[in-house]
Amino acid sequence: MAQLSTAPPGVAISMGDPAGIGAEVILKAATALRSRRGAPRLLVVGDLAAMRAAAERLGAVPEPLEWRKDAPLPDLGRGLAVISRSKLSARARRPGKPTVEGGAASFEYVVDAARMAIRGEVDAIVTAPISKEWWNRAGRHYPGHSELLASLAKARRWRMMFAGDLLRVALVTVHMGLAKVPAALTENSIADTIRLLAEHLRRIHGMTRPRIGVLGLNPHAGEHGLFGTEEKRFIEPAIRRARRDKIEAFGPLAPDTAFIRQGGEFKFDAAVAMYHDQGLIALKTLEFDRAVNVTLGLPFVRTSPDHGTAFEIAGQGKADHSSLLAAIEYAWRAALNGRAKRAA
Repeated sequence: MAQLSTAPPGVAISMGDPAGIGAEVILKAATALRSRRGAPRLLVVGDLAAMRAAAERLGAVPEPLEWRKDAPLPDLGRGLAVISRSKLSARARRPGKPTVEGGAASFEYVVDAARMAIRGEVDAIVTAPISKEWWNRAGRHYPGHSELLASLAKARRWRMMFAGDLLRVALVTVHMGLAKVPAALTENSIADTIRLLAEHLRRIHGMTRPRIGVLGLNPHAGEHGLFGTEEKRFIEPAIRRARRDKIEAFGPLAPDTAFIRQGGEFKFDAAVAMYHDQGLIALKTLEFDRAVNVTLGLPFVRTSPDHGTAFEIAGQGKADHSSLLAAIEYAWRAALNGRAKRAA
């Protein structure tokens, strides 16, 4: 049996777009964690000057401290460690004024954090919000964090899962126009989503036999072929395959009633949705401020808040840090559970 480390997990946080609310919500979340017993050791991968400017605006937050790899990470009572790839210009650090320079920098922060996780230098990463538009303007042509992280980690199969206090939803398709979804669905893609979700629930949440509800694509889950055949051709065979693999998957569930709670509880531990809005409308309606984005299938834990850069309120001290705090807490618990699983 491997020895279980007693040190708090190390969590790297990519700062996100420097013109957004990333620095602000990181500092607010770090403040909330400061008094927590066994709090994770946090390392911000970003720009020290941007973090310090945000700290000055907020006041009463952990002091951003320059960190070098040969030094131990400070606890949050002494300050917040920040490692900078390069110094941003003053123009790129202006809140609410995104730039190509800032977009390129936010891309590199994610790359650096991911490589630290791949090398085992941190236990998990949390990614603060980036702007996909400004990534593209900077010549970094990825649809989002997940696609970049999967490429860096050489992950052949990965999926996005969104988790809150009440509901967890994994998506078969992600950043795709609705008209393209039916052609993108296959038995394999659905079965892989079910399997990745089941593995995550077992490994991170300790569920022996997680119950996974699988949504149909069409109204009334196709109504026996009346409204579409995707359920018969792809979804039902994927569910049967999962059950042969001892996964407690069931469905297809009619999407309009799948999220009804009986006695205050869902009839599943997590759901598989065929496309983005099908699952996330329910999740964001229930718990927008608490939802966390988790990437399944990576060789390391990755979470992020379920909101964007909020350029319109950046620098005003108004940003709600609840979702980022939830993302850090999820990564913290996942890292601890992963350690325990490896030591068992």
